[in-house]
Amino acid sequence: MINVAALDTAINWRAYLCLCKLKVVSLIVFTALVGMLLATPNAVPLSTLFWGLLGVGLGAACGAAINHIVDQRIDALMTRTENRPLPQQQLTTAQALVFAGGLGVLSMFILGVMVNALTAWLTLVSMVGYAVVYTMYLKRSTPHNIVLGGAAGAAPPVLGWTAVTGELHTDALLLFLIIFIWTPPHFWPLAIKRLEDYRKAGVPMLPVTHGVAFTKLNIVLYTLMLIAVTLMPFLTHMSGVIYLIAASVLGAGFLYHAMVLYRSEGDQHAMKTFGYSIFYLSALFIALLVDHYVAGWL
Repeated sequence: MINVAALDTAINWRAYLCLCKLKVVSLIVFTALVGMLLATPNAVPLSTLFWGLLGVGLGAACGAAINHIVDQRIDALMTRTENRPLPQQQLTTAQALVFAGGLGVLSMFILGVMVNALTAWLTLVSMVGYAVVYTMYLKRSTPHNIVLGGAAGAAPPVLGWTAVTGELHTDALLLFLIIFIWTPPHFWPLAIKRLEDYRKAGVPMLPVTHGVAFTKLNIVLYTLMLIAVTLMPFLTHMSGVIYLIAASVLGAGFLYHAMVLYRSEGDQHAMKTFGYSIFYLSALFIALLVDHYVAGWL
């Protein structure tokens, strides 16, 4: 006999997990891990590694849940997001708020008590930047939303760095800059693909306000800027030749996809460019780690 109460609980747990945007959070935690590992030539203490990544991950999940709450009307209008828990009434707004609040409080407690105050404060700033400044204001008011709002998403490697060292460093800020410049050419291909969704929801994404051709041109320009920025770790002696080769090859691949998208009709190459951008960032940060540890062994 089917246990209806147990089934409802299982569905709710899946809904709560959906609020966390686990795929996005996993990338955030990964880049925070890279920041931790690059911050020191020595091994990162296991306690710092565990509590730091848990605190950052919970903070990111809190921001994601608040994003669901604020965007539920928009999500209901868009094909990509119409099946999220709040538009589907799998959870109430009150339940989502309590869940988000719990994640945020737990994140701040873990980081403030088990890691350090600087990391806790910077995590709070990035949470507010994403959930409030970007979601509530920038997303709804300017086509530069993803450019300006990218600052919140670029914070994780800095958080990882400060979790280990307790201080900011120019190398950490360089990691921030890489993700900050990467965000627009990463997101705009998806915005091109979902153009009609954003238009229907009244969200002023760049393809909606300035057209697809203009957005494609900006993807190419930002990709060129990204390639230049990713050479800076080598130029500042943060990394070595291994990273330089990887960054050059990966950058050439990103530029190839950006140019194919620029020359294609409509959204034909948009999702391939979007997919490559995710691979690109992961591979670039792995190259930083490989170079870091090879240099340490030598």
